[in-house]
Amino acid sequence: MAKITELVAELAAPAVAAAGCTLWDVEYVREGGEWFLRLYLDKEGGVDIMDCEAVSRAVSDLLDEADPIEGSYTFEVSSAGAERALKRPSDFARFLGSPVLVKLYKARDGRKEFAGTLAGYDADGTIRLAVGKAELAFPKSEVALCRLRIEF
Repeated sequence: MAKITELVAELAAPAVAAAGCTLWDVEYVREGGEWFLRLYLDKEGGVDIMDCEAVSRAVSDLLDEADPIEGSYTFEVSSAGAERALKRPSDFARFLGSPVLVKLYKARDGRKEFAGTLAGYDADGTIRLAVGKAELAFPKSEVALCRLRIEF
């Protein structure tokens, strides 16, 4: 059986496209004892509240009709955000050369966070990060999160 996130992504895709957006990610998570289903949208030029509302209304109706989730949950639609998490190989390819923050599960050299420029993403999932003149490599198994970083 397909995961809930995959089912919802497939169900939501036409409504998201009709709103002129792309589906960045789908989350189905438990927080504070309650379940949340979240769609994260992306769009050239940025996602606004009207995009979120249009997708929310359309997908909410589709979810009610298909009923792919047992029990209650809160449904949310939002922008993927400027500091979005990078998860898929295509995300890393798209943002190669961009400033990112890598968070590790365990400290390396006394640190769990490394800021730098995304220098590469290898086939085995290793993230390469340019930090100053050095290049660091982080195997997928060590990385808790890699997200875009806004520099001011």
